[in-house]
Amino acid sequence: MSGEGAGGSLSGLGPAGLLIAAPASASGKTTVTLALLRLLRRRGHRVAAVKVGPDYIDPAFHAAAAGRPCFNLDPWAMRPQTLAAALEKTAEDAELVVGEGVMGLFDGAPVEDQWGLAAGSTASLAAAASWPVVLVVNCQGMGASVAALAHGFAQFHERVRLGGVILNAVASDRHERLLREACNAAAMPVLAVLRRVPGLTRPSRHLGLVQAGEDESLDLFLDAAADALAAGLDEATLLATLRPASLRAQAWSPPLAPLGQRIAVAADTAFAFCYPLTLEGWRDAGAELSFFSPLADEGPDPAADAVYLPGGYPELHGATLAANKRFQAAMRSAAGRGAAIYGECGGYMVLGRSLEDAEGQSHEMLDLLAVESSLKAAARVLGYRRARLMQDGPLGPAGSAYRGHEFHYASARSDGDEPLFTVTDAAGQDRHLAGQRRGKVMGSFLHLIDREDAGA
Repeated sequence: MSGEGAGGSLSGLGPAGLLIAAPASASGKTTVTLALLRLLRRRGHRVAAVKVGPDYIDPAFHAAAAGRPCFNLDPWAMRPQTLAAALEKTAEDAELVVGEGVMGLFDGAPVEDQWGLAAGSTASLAAAASWPVVLVVNCQGMGASVAALAHGFAQFHERVRLGGVILNAVASDRHERLLREACNAAAMPVLAVLRRVPGLTRPSRHLGLVQAGEDESLDLFLDAAADALAAGLDEATLLATLRPASLRAQAWSPPLAPLGQRIAVAADTAFAFCYPLTLEGWRDAGAELSFFSPLADEGPDPAADAVYLPGGYPELHGATLAANKRFQAAMRSAAGRGAAIYGECGGYMVLGRSLEDAEGQSHEMLDLLAVESSLKAAARVLGYRRARLMQDGPLGPAGSAYRGHEFHYASARSDGDEPLFTVTDAAGQDRHLAGQRRGKVMGSFLHLIDREDAGA
C-alpha cells in the first residue's frame, strides 16, 4: 500500500466478515469473540480480527487469539478512507474477519450518523460496512424472553441485519431447550450456545482487563474458551452469515502525519496503548520506526528525530520509571537536540514533573512539560473528542483538526507551558484547552485516532 506522498489508492471491496455485538456491556462478547477467533484458527481458517471503537486492551487479546494484528474500526473518529485502509490491512492473507463491537449494539456518541444511528456505535459500523451482526445474549435469569429481545434488536433499524444469536451463560440442558424453542418460534437462528463455565473471565484493573502481555495464562484461557464454544457452535450456519464489507476503497492518507522521518516508539507494558494503524500509517508515509522499553531503562535511538510515548499504565511503574536514569537522560538528550516528542495520556504524564500513584506516592518524571499528575486525586474522564492544534508544530500546522478519545482516571495540574489543543466533545460542546507544549515537546490526555477533513 502506498503512502500519502505517493498518492496511493486502495482497490476492491472489503473482506467478508461479521460483527459480534450485544444488548449491553458485560454480556460476554469479548469472551465469545476470543473463543471464536481461537476456534476458527484451530480449525484451519485464516481469520483476522477487528475491534469497533477506541480500545487498546481488547485488540491485544484478539491478536493473541487470531495470531495477527487487530485493527480498530471507529465510524465516528475515522474518515471513510481510513476505515477502508484498516479493512484492507486486516484482510491481507485472511479469508474472513470477526469484529467485536463496543458497548451495546446501538450505543455510541450523542450524535447521529447519516442513517440516524448513534455515531461510533457497532450498529453504525454494521450499516457502513453491510456486515451482519451476531448478538451475544447473557441468558442468566432469562427464558423465552430471549426471543422478544432478539426480535426487537433485529427489527430496530433497517440498515442493521441480525444474522443470529449466540446464547451465553446457559445453565443446563433444560435451559438450553427452552431458549432454543423460543428462538425457533421467532425464526431467530441460534448460532452457538455457551454454557456457564467457571474460569472464563480475565482479571481487570481501572482501565479494563489486565493487558494480554501481562497474562501468563492467556493461551490456556483461549483454548478453554474455544473448547467451551466448540461444544455448542453451528459453524456452518455462522460462516454462512458472513458478507463482504461494502466500504469502497479510497485514497489512503495516514491517520496522523509522521512526527519525523525516524520515529522512536516507547513499547512495553507501561506504554502499550498504541493503535497499530497509526504505526502502519507512518510506515506507509515513509517513516522509519524503532522501539524502546522505558521499563528496561532503554532510551530512544539517538538517531531518531521524533519520539512517541503512547498511553498505558505508567502509574503502576512510577518508582521504576523514576529510577531509570538512562531512560531519563536519553529523553532529555532527545529534547535537547530538538527531536519532536509527543506523549499521549500515560506518556503525557511521564513527560511531566511528577506522577502521584493511587497510594499517594509521588515519583519524579522527565520534567519536559509543566504537568503534575495524580491517580490519588482521580476523576474518571471518558468520551470522544474533537481537537484542533493551536500552533504550527510536528503534529501539523495551526488549525489542523483531529478526532480522538479520552479515557483516564488521573487528574493533572499544569502551568507555565503553552496549551496544545482546543477541544470539544463529539457534539461540539464543552470547549476547552487541553495538553501542553514546550517547543517541540508536546502532550495531552487525548488519544488521537484520525485527522479530520476540512469542513467536516
